[in-house]
Amino acid sequence: VQLVESGGGLVQPGGSLRLSCAASGFSFSSYAMRWYRQAPGKERALVADISSGGINTNYLDGFIISRDNTKNTVYLQMNSLKPEDTAVYYCSVPTLRVWGQGTQVTVSS
Repeated sequence: VQLVESGGGLVQPGGSLRLSCAASGFSFSSYAMRWYRQAPGKERALVADISSGGINTNYLDGFIISRDNTKNTVYLQMNSLKPEDTAVYYCSVPTLRVWGQGTQVTVSS
């Protein structure tokens, strides 16, 4: 089982980014997926989750999770980014207790 995040980087406040998480080694379409983030000095926090059937729950304004089961990929669209959104973002398969390596998002002018 492997999860590989991509799409992070440096963005100015108010900007947008779309993160991707490519999954392999399991039946992706059968599992709920989550995005978490961890800012420096803070605990890892849940950002969004999506069921195997595509029902999503987004816990932050401007952040939207989606999935493409034909590509075994889950996405996180992040809009209107703020400096406090700076963190390492991780995707996860909660029921398999699997995490990706994370991708750094830095929001700064």
